[in-house]
Amino acid sequence: MRSNRGSRRTRAALSIAATLPLLAGALALASPAHADASRDTLSGTKPLWATGAADKGGTADGGKVTARVYLAGRDAKGLAAYAQAVSDPSSGRYQKYLSATEARGRFGATKGQIAEVTAWLKSAGLTVTGSTAHYLSVSGDVAATEKAFGTQLHDYTKGGHTYRAPSGAASVPASLDGAVLTVTGLDSAPHKATKQDQLPPPSAVFRNAGPSSTYYGSRIASTLPDAYGTKVPYAPKGYTGKQLRAAYGAGRATGKGVKVAITDAYASPTIAKDAATYAKKHGDAAYSTRQLKQVLPKTYTKTKECDAAGWYGEETLDVEAVHAMAPAADITYVGAASCYDDDLLDSLGKVVDDHLADIVSNSWGDIEANQTPELATAYDQVFQLGAVEGIGFYFSSGDNGDNVASTGTKQVDTPANSAWVTAVGGTSLAVGKGDTYQWETGWGTLKSNLAADSKSWTDFPGAYTSGAGGGTSKTVAQPGYQKGVVPDALAKANGGANRVVPDISAIADPNTGFLVGQTQTLPDGSLGYDEYRIGGTSLAAPVVAGVQALAQQTGGGKPLGFANPAIYDRYGSAKYHDVVDRPTGKDLAVVRVDYANSYDASEGLLTSVRSLGKDASLKAVRGYDDVTGVGSPAPGYVRSYRR
Repeated sequence: MRSNRGSRRTRAALSIAATLPLLAGALALASPAHADASRDTLSGTKPLWATGAADKGGTADGGKVTARVYLAGRDAKGLAAYAQAVSDPSSGRYQKYLSATEARGRFGATKGQIAEVTAWLKSAGLTVTGSTAHYLSVSGDVAATEKAFGTQLHDYTKGGHTYRAPSGAASVPASLDGAVLTVTGLDSAPHKATKQDQLPPPSAVFRNAGPSSTYYGSRIASTLPDAYGTKVPYAPKGYTGKQLRAAYGAGRATGKGVKVAITDAYASPTIAKDAATYAKKHGDAAYSTRQLKQVLPKTYTKTKECDAAGWYGEETLDVEAVHAMAPAADITYVGAASCYDDDLLDSLGKVVDDHLADIVSNSWGDIEANQTPELATAYDQVFQLGAVEGIGFYFSSGDNGDNVASTGTKQVDTPANSAWVTAVGGTSLAVGKGDTYQWETGWGTLKSNLAADSKSWTDFPGAYTSGAGGGTSKTVAQPGYQKGVVPDALAKANGGANRVVPDISAIADPNTGFLVGQTQTLPDGSLGYDEYRIGGTSLAAPVVAGVQALAQQTGGGKPLGFANPAIYDRYGSAKYHDVVDRPTGKDLAVVRVDYANSYDASEGLLTSVRSLGKDASLKAVRGYDDVTGVGSPAPGYVRSYRR
């Protein structure tokens, strides 16, 4: 993100008794409970913000509603159980994946179920406007919607706006026998994602000013004031693939034969040219024919609201970072029609339904407070279907630390909070001379500007600007794979035992970031290729996806699937860099110089010192922590998958 916002989802439960804790407590969101003898309640369909105090009365009957009715399929409980077993290294079903066709045949909705749900919706006065393997799209007026779902729609105030929402949980006829998983769209509050980077708008060029380091510490800011009692280096110009591959132990692996998908909203019209130019300039392998493909919707929507052009840089970063780490992996970019959850869900569903890849990198999300349980249920169904097919989803953990500075509330991001995805946290990375790994800190930045007399840093160490997202979920139960690894002080921070984010981490700090190349609007108004340093956990996510491609190749090409059980199984070994905030025993910082106008020195330079390892209330410590998870991949990580 960076900003950091996005989407929502949950986890479902059930499984063999030995592994049931992975999903404990989640099934309530996915399974209907009997409200009376004739209807089943769909738990989680009334938003938490639809309170009595915010209630402004009933919504006018003539108002229009568009919704999605998600189908539970043949065996929702069996899907969760199979997804868990096939992902667990200790299970006899481990990595016994199903094909997409087999998964649909075993867990997808039957023709009879679809026909029954369709008939019920029409009988209530709703119009079925479309269908997929996962849901039926419907529209109709408020009165028909209330009749269909057995609840009244009211208007509620939320954040200074008024939105429609159910006054009680929706329900469906019991005669449907559990065919409906959930319904979305009954509330009218926006459900959209924000890209996870600190991205300059590609409509205007962004460049990094000098001086800068070619590797960490290669150039010291000797004429500028001390920070923490010593001279500090200029920020690196931006690492490239050769440096990151060395830092994270790529060895000779290239990702050959592995398919990686990337999902974002919209699509950059220059991605193929930009990616090829970048690879050539920085020594990455050239793209072979059909190695980079795009799967795009027929039309795009909400382009102004979602700042469609602003997503171009996100796609560029994700593609170039995956290729930098795994230069022989096949990359498929799957663009969503908008930044709204419905469209992003469609892009994820496309990956699963057509099994476009085994590894899926996703650099978007939202704060957990904006998560709605019914969307969480829909997302987790897709993640579980992916798991049974051997597909793993990787989500950036966010770029605002504990989110207190940005929202006033300590919370994690979503979908990274799902028990069915790998949440990727962020670090500040020092790669030294000869591409040697020096250290990492948890990513968290304090910024202090150079004083007018250039003799000191103003209010040093300065204010918090950004950092890796992490912390304890308030809605997701602790998955079994985190037990025995995540300290109780974190898991029980909100009472009970809950999911803690992230799971694993990689470079994210934009002050020690990645050099990216993108077509932008240059100062003279023309379009041209340019390069700049970038960061955010939307860098960490594709880097880890690239590492996983290397691991899969090393393991003989067998898909890693939902990787969290295997990731935690390797905890506490030399397979990870155990990242801490003060790896040298001292506070660390870099000097950064920026153009005041973002592209040249005509309007002056802005000089600041950026402290590393200062992520709000989150701390990177020995062992598992809520900034970096189990740590970042060390050279032994990729090798550990060798069969």
